Order: sequence, then structure tokens, then C-alpha cells
Amino acid sequence: MAPPVPLTGALDDPARARDLRRMKLLATGLFVAAALVYLACVVWGGDRTWVGYVEATAEASMVGALADWFAVTALFRHPLRLPIPHTAVIPRKKDQIGTSLGAFVQENFLTAAVVEERLATVDVPGRIGGFLASPGRAQRLAGDAGTAVRALFDLLDDDVVTDAVGALVDRKARETPAAPVVARVIEAVVDGDKHQDVLSAGLTGLAAFLRDNRALFRAQLSDASPVWVPDWVDDRVFVRAFDGVQRFLAEVGADPQHELRRSYDARLRAYVQALRTDPATAAKVEDFKADLLDHPAVRTWSAGLWGTAKSALLAAADDPGSALRARVRDLLLRAARVLQEDEQVRATVQAQTVRAARWAVTRFSGDAAELVSTTVARWDTEETSRRIELQVGRDLQWIRVNGTVVGGLAGLVIHTVGQLIG
Repeated sequence: MAPPVPLTGALDDPARARDLRRMKLLATGLFVAAALVYLACVVWGGDRTWVGYVEATAEASMVGALADWFAVTALFRHPLRLPIPHTAVIPRKKDQIGTSLGAFVQENFLTAAVVEERLATVDVPGRIGGFLASPGRAQRLAGDAGTAVRALFDLLDDDVVTDAVGALVDRKARETPAAPVVARVIEAVVDGDKHQDVLSAGLTGLAAFLRDNRALFRAQLSDASPVWVPDWVDDRVFVRAFDGVQRFLAEVGADPQHELRRSYDARLRAYVQALRTDPATAAKVEDFKADLLDHPAVRTWSAGLWGTAKSALLAAADDPGSALRARVRDLLLRAARVLQEDEQVRATVQAQTVRAARWAVTRFSGDAAELVSTTVARWDTEETSRRIELQVGRDLQWIRVNGTVVGGLAGLVIHTVGQLIG
């Protein structure tokens, strides 16, 4: 069995303790006053008629005071420390009280009917929307979201997450067939006629490369030409060949319907078809993908994805003017407007809230009742009794006061009736 758990908070509330002492003094003072009156009547009253009425009233007041003192005291402890049966009710029945309290909460508060009745009077989407739309609320929540992101990252082990992210990226890349992806990309480029722009840019770049390296190519021709061929012959051959290549590149670049462009287009489309239908072509792409994934640079890049993403997110989360915070703020404000103005969304949120609350009380009401009962069962017995007495003892002392007064009145009535009958 688990050891008793001390209750949280201060054991004594000075104001309540002071009020309890005052009420005890008042109740006890009334009893003492009744006892003194009774004693005076017995010792000095004589046979006078009115003395009998006072004596009966004082006697009944003492009986009422003692009976109610016993009843109130028996709730918290044994009266006069005597182990009288059925006393010290709260210390003896603490666990049963906790169980009953848990059952009471479950049966009377945590029920679907009670929750639905309560939610029927609450405009849940309106309250949420009003909360989000209050001045500065979205900005503060965006900042809180940034703080939560940093706290979450602080809980994570970077080495473990880095390895996990790298392994996930590598596994997904290897599991995803590359040929269909490449085919879709090339097809999108061809359908948008972007491949011709690529070709034009390539031709322009090739022409510029040849011009920039004209002297180098001329020197290569000289090295390859026989020694008995004059230089002027090499010059004429080189000029005609070089200018012919440049004219050809210019013609292809300037003519959108050039035969080379049509051949280039047809070959790309045929390659797209081969990627989708030819296993050998697809296998070559898969082999290239595997080699690429095995390259150290790619492995280093995939392993660093987590660090890069984390740094970017943390920087955005800490920067009040970041796009991330701005988007979160705008999203919250849009949600607030929708919750306040869109009737369909409002009805959906209200219905889902009721459904979620119904599920929660059905699923967890027993757990809540068990939490109450087990928590009370683990409380320290004496401390629990003292806490309860401190909370309700002042009102219970009024029982003693009322017992003294009502007992005296009852005694007076009984004595009067007796006198009238006699």
C-alpha cells in the first residue's frame, strides 16, 4: 500500500482557524451559561414557580448542547478520546468517503447529458473566435508557438533525429521508383516547350564557348596537322570549319522549326515513353539514382537536413518579424473570423465539440472518479480530518449553538405542558 500523501497548500488558514475558535468559544460559552443558570436554580431557586421553568430550560439547553457537541466532535475524532463506537467518522470512513465522492462526481457531473446540456448554452466557436480575435492575442499566440517550437527542439536529441531524418530520406528515395518521376518531369518540360528554351540556351553557350577558346582550337589543329602542311592552309581550313559550326549553331538557335529541334523533341518524347515502358531504360535510371544516393556529398546533404531545418525554424520562431510568425498570426486571425462569421463552420465546430465532450466523459469519467477516490485514499488521515474541520467546522459549531437554544426552548415547552397537564 502506498504511503499517505500530504495535502498541498498550507495546513492552517489563519482566518478560518480564528473563526473556528470563536465559534467554539461561543458554543461552549452558551453551554457554560446554561450550566450556571441551572446550578443557580438548584442551589438558590427554592420552590418558586418561575424557577422551575428556568431550571427546565437550562437543563434542556445543557442536554442539547452536550448532544450536539458529541455529534459534531464525533465527525472528526473520538469525544474525550474515548473509543466510542461510530465516532471519528471522517478518519474511519475517509476511503469510503473518497469512493462515494468519486462516484457522486461521475454520476452527477461527468455524464453525457449534463455536458450536452451545458454546452447547449455555450457558443463554443464564438468564444474561441472572440478569444483569438482579441487585440494582440494572435501575435502573442504566434510568439507562444515559437516558444513551444524551441522547447520541443530542446527535448529532442539532435544526433538521434539527424540519423533518423537521414535514414528516412535515404529509404524513401530508394523506395520511390525514379523512372516515372523523371518521365513526368521531362514530359512537363516538353509539354511546356521549355526544352527548346534549354536547347537555345545551350546553343548560345556553346557558341560563346567556341569563340572564347578559338585560339586554343586553332592550336590543337596545328598540333594535329602534318608538318609539311603550310600554316596558311591550316588557317583556311580552321576558319571555314569554325565559321561553319558557328553559322550552324546560329541557324538552329534562330529557327524554331529547325530539323535539329524537331529531332531533339522527338528523341525526348521517345525517351519519356521508354522510361515508362522499357525496363532496361528504367533500370539504368535506377542505377544512376543508386550511385547518386551513395555519393558522399549526397549522404552529407541528407544527414544535414535536420540541422538546416532546425536552424531555420528556430531563427524564424525567435524573430518577431519572421514570415513564420506572420503566417501563424494571419492563420489565427482568419480562423477567428471564420469561427465568428461562417455559420456552417460554427455549426460544425459546435457539433464536434459536443461529440468530443460526450466521448471524453464516456471514456474518462470512470478514470476521474478513480482519481478522486484513490487520491483521497492516499491522503493522511489526521491531516484530512483537520482540513475538513477547518473548512466546515465553523458552520458545524452553529449546530451546537442551535442545539443549546432549541434544546432550551424544547425543555421550556415540555415543562410548561407538564405543568398544564399536572
